[in-house]
Amino acid sequence: MTQTIAPRVRTLVLLILAVAGALLAGAAPASAHAALTGSDPAQGAVVDTAPPQLSLTFSEPVAVGDDSVRVLDPKGERVDKGDPANPSGTTYSVRLVSGLPDGTYTVAYQVVSADSHPVAGAFTFSIGAPSETTVAVSAQGSDEGLVGWLYGFGRYVSYAGFVVLAGGACFVLACWAPGARVRAVQRLVVSGWLALTAATLGLLMLRGSYTTSGRIGDVFDLELLGDVLQTKTGAALVSRLLLLAAAALFIAVLFGAYARTADAGDPDRAAESDGGEPDKRDLTFGLALGGTVVAAGLAASWAMSEHASQGLQAGVAMPVDVVHLLAVAAWLGGLTALLVALYRAPVETPVGRDAVRRFSRLAFGSVVTLAVTGVYQSWRQLGSWSAFTDTRYGQLLLVKIALVAVMVAVAFLSRRWTQRLADARVSAAAEGTERAEEEKQPAGTAPAEASETPITSEASKASKASKAENDAAGQDSVRAAQLARQRAAAEAARQKRLRDADPNRFGLRRSVLAEAGVAVVLLAVTTVLTQTEPGRTEQDARAAAATSSSASATGQGSGAVSLTMPFDTGGKNGKGVVSIDLDPAQAGDNALHVYVEGPDGTPVDVPEVKIALTLAAQDIGPLPVAPDRIATGHWSASGVQIPMAGDWKVEVTVRTSDIDQVTVSKNAQIG
Repeated sequence: MTQTIAPRVRTLVLLILAVAGALLAGAAPASAHAALTGSDPAQGAVVDTAPPQLSLTFSEPVAVGDDSVRVLDPKGERVDKGDPANPSGTTYSVRLVSGLPDGTYTVAYQVVSADSHPVAGAFTFSIGAPSETTVAVSAQGSDEGLVGWLYGFGRYVSYAGFVVLAGGACFVLACWAPGARVRAVQRLVVSGWLALTAATLGLLMLRGSYTTSGRIGDVFDLELLGDVLQTKTGAALVSRLLLLAAAALFIAVLFGAYARTADAGDPDRAAESDGGEPDKRDLTFGLALGGTVVAAGLAASWAMSEHASQGLQAGVAMPVDVVHLLAVAAWLGGLTALLVALYRAPVETPVGRDAVRRFSRLAFGSVVTLAVTGVYQSWRQLGSWSAFTDTRYGQLLLVKIALVAVMVAVAFLSRRWTQRLADARVSAAAEGTERAEEEKQPAGTAPAEASETPITSEASKASKASKAENDAAGQDSVRAAQLARQRAAAEAARQKRLRDADPNRFGLRRSVLAEAGVAVVLLAVTTVLTQTEPGRTEQDARAAAATSSSASATGQGSGAVSLTMPFDTGGKNGKGVVSIDLDPAQAGDNALHVYVEGPDGTPVDVPEVKIALTLAAQDIGPLPVAPDRIATGHWSASGVQIPMAGDWKVEVTVRTSDIDQVTVSKNAQIG
């Protein structure tokens, strides 16, 4: 049976890893966790005279550097001077060269949000009248491309390493003390330590390029590395490395002194501990206390530098985040250790029913803790029920909740197998009896043919007797070695049979393997979730932009424009009607809504909708607009800047599949 199980196990594990990799690779670039909510001059504005400075306002505090804000003239020359200043709150300003000529200027900014994620963007404003510009700002941020992918992969490996390290050690201390002597479990925990250490070093090296240029060559820039060490994220990564040194000492004691005192029911092994049971209890307590402190410190290195450290109730959110991470590690890491033990533990040290039951209780407590802390985190990061469906963070959170529900359901099946699990020690005892009976059989002796040989003389008799004795001893030695090898092979075969003999144990192994598979995907979703803009921040940024748009429209009249255009992309389900509402249809800020309906008038979703505005009379445009999806068949964009009044051409590009798209247009009088 084992020969048929192993390929299935390998195939399932490879499939799980492929799904997790596809999830990470297919995820869209992480949204910034701070949003630009306003600027002076405003995006797309046309001002009469050159302003002395440019101001940017974000939804939360950001970190700025020398080149965080660049203002470029129509020829691409920089016209800003001095470092960005922070006159108040979340507003940052940079001085401009005096006497700037008329034309269109480009503002490019790249800062780091307070929760460690890079924020980049660009927009234009004009002095006097819009003009042509030669400036081309890359649409790819520093957190995209190869460096961004490597940084995201490093985050995944660091989370996985922490879960395996902390959870595996917790499983040994709390559920299965004999596991400290099992090589497979030792390798698992040490692998978690190595993965977390390597990933932390990699993140430290990648951090400078990740938040600035995005170039792979800058990974080895020592000046950038020095700048990173002065940031909050750099300090958190260095602290994590120092705590990993303490974790190495913890591992050495766990698999050294503690492993020698662990009693698996063998009186001889138990007697090896000189200090006796009190010393064992003291060592267990010391390891549990020290391990908890180190694990909490490692978890705090994430909490102090990411989502929990910013926003609402940061003082409460950071401890809650630490408890949440510890519960994740105890559950998922312990599950991984149990899976390894079920498949790799020798028969002499079986995972018994009591160990599985203890882990079941630990996992239940972890799930309850995750539920309580998760509810608080969801409220803090989302703020409203609508954010579950209207924001990417909320959608990912729904996926995470669904995966947790699947894991709990599979865990319920595991509990049922545990109730029926036969005690492996009975099988081990039977095996010992069988082995003892085999050992009673004589190994055999050499045939005593020498006694039948006639004796010709005393000397000849002595010589032949000595030779016969030596030959018999040599044959006995060879036969003993052969018998030892045969017994070793038989022992290995017996252990293999005993491992898979109990059908209930086989069922438990399969259910635990399924749990571990879901856990791999769950960890991938969690990693993407930590890189995604919180729903509360996203909705606050939208509200601020909408308020700004309404304020700009005050006193300019309310001449809203509505346009309806049929489209046909030529593909399957490629026909429909797209409607555009532009309010107040005046120069300055405008709110734009796009509605896509099928031939029967019902709202339909399409993969992509793009808008472009062109004023041919003044050679302005096309000005691109990328609306956000609000609901089925409804897209919206606030703060759409229209520089001046005139007869504007509104182009709408509708894509209904990977290859089918069409652009339709209509003119509208604006202003």
